[in-house]
Amino acid sequence: MLVGYARTSTVEQEAGLEAQLRDLESLQVDKVFTEQVSSVGKRDQLEAALDYVRDGDTLVVTRLDRLARSTADLLRITEVLKAKGAALKIVNLDIDTNTATGKMLLTMVGAISAFERELMLERQREGIAKAKAEGKYKGRKPTARAKRNQIVELKESGVGATKIAEELGIGRASVYRVLAEENN
Repeated sequence: MLVGYARTSTVEQEAGLEAQLRDLESLQVDKVFTEQVSSVGKRDQLEAALDYVRDGDTLVVTRLDRLARSTADLLRITEVLKAKGAALKIVNLDIDTNTATGKMLLTMVGAISAFERELMLERQREGIAKAKAEGKYKGRKPTARAKRNQIVELKESGVGATKIAEELGIGRASVYRVLAEENN
C-alpha cells in the first residue's frame, strides 16, 4: 500500500498543498495524510501516517523538506518505517528506500540538506549582525508586551497565567514577566 504525506507550513500555502496532493494522486497513493503546520511544530498527521503504515507499505512524499526538519529527524522517521517493515519514497529525488542505493542516497541527501540549512542560518546571523551594526535591525516586535492590557484584564478577572498564555498565544513566562512589570 502507498501512503502519502503532504505538508505546508502555513494555511496561505494552499497552492503548494494542492500541488503535492496532485502529485500523490498521480502516483495512485491509497491513503493521504495532510497538514498545514510548521516543521518545527507538532506534526500530528505525520505521526498518524507513521502509525498507519504496515509491513510492505511505502510512505510517499513529494519533497524531502515536506517530511523532515533535520538529518536526525529524517533518520528517526526512516528508523520508524524500517522497524515496521515499511519503506520511504521521495518523489522529486527519485529515492526509494526499498533499494540499497535508495537507502544510501537518502542518508547522503539528508546530510547535505542539514549542511545547507546550517549555511543558511549562518548567513542569516551574519546579515542580522551587519544590520544591527548599521542600526537597521530592531528585532521582532515584543508580542507579550503588546498584549499587556489583555493580560492584566484577564488576570484581574481571575484567569490563571497558563490559561492567559493559551488564550493569547504567548508563553506562560511572558505572562508572568508582564504581570511582574505591572506590580513594580
